[in-house]
Amino acid sequence: MAAATIVHDTSEAVELCPLYGLYLKPITKMTISVALPQLKQPGKSISNWEVMERLKGMVRDHQFSALRISKSTMDFIRFEGEVENKSLVRSFLACLDGKTIKLSGFSDILKVRAAEFKIDFPTRHDWDSFFRDAKDMNETLPGERPDTIHLEGLPCKWFALKESGSEKPSEEVLVRVFERFGEIRNVDIPMLDPYREEMTGRNFHTFSFGGHLNFEAYVQYREYAGFIQAMSALRGMKLMYKGEDGKAVACNIKSLSSGGAREPNGLLWLRG
Repeated sequence: MAAATIVHDTSEAVELCPLYGLYLKPITKMTISVALPQLKQPGKSISNWEVMERLKGMVRDHQFSALRISKSTMDFIRFEGEVENKSLVRSFLACLDGKTIKLSGFSDILKVRAAEFKIDFPTRHDWDSFFRDAKDMNETLPGERPDTIHLEGLPCKWFALKESGSEKPSEEVLVRVFERFGEIRNVDIPMLDPYREEMTGRNFHTFSFGGHLNFEAYVQYREYAGFIQAMSALRGMKLMYKGEDGKAVACNIKSLSSGGAREPNGLLWLRG
């Protein structure tokens, strides 16, 4: 997962758990593709940095909160751009989509296409059909139906107990945060189990760029309605932390639907 980024405009954030300073903020990304001309002179190349700077200049009085290259080939450069809020996305697309770039030293113009970023997030049809078609699951049993959310990329510090002096995530805090959507039956933070990684051969914590520790977790709701509300609320959202000083940062998290019945090695958990 990418590092948390500073949020200057929190007007679109919605409450998740204000007690722990946690909110959800809409993902405001766009995909920008720049078509490259065929290079006819040996040794001549196009500077990705120059193209990026030209894109920044095309949005006039605004600026990207983040702009990075997601793919670069001989035919095109693809960028991922992020802005402060949803209302700016349309303005940025109007400045970029269908426009052209002229680079110094090249006679050909570069065509720009821009579109709102497509969110990769499971739908109700995805999880309903998965569990309906799974022959080894009984949808009347907890953990064998769509009731569990698998979360990745959660910053450990944001889910640590207050005043504990620890940066380890707490199951108690995880419950407090996600019970907003419905009664929770069980939670699991694999990295808190010292034997889990050894038994499964997996790492359940990762470092983001900048060295901050992230973790993954499972949240199982008692009722299907709680699961639905949580998945609906998380769709298209980033997790935002707002400190007591009013400063805010946000990070992308990954939310997946999971039956919660099996770990990759076949261990049973969150069931019964």
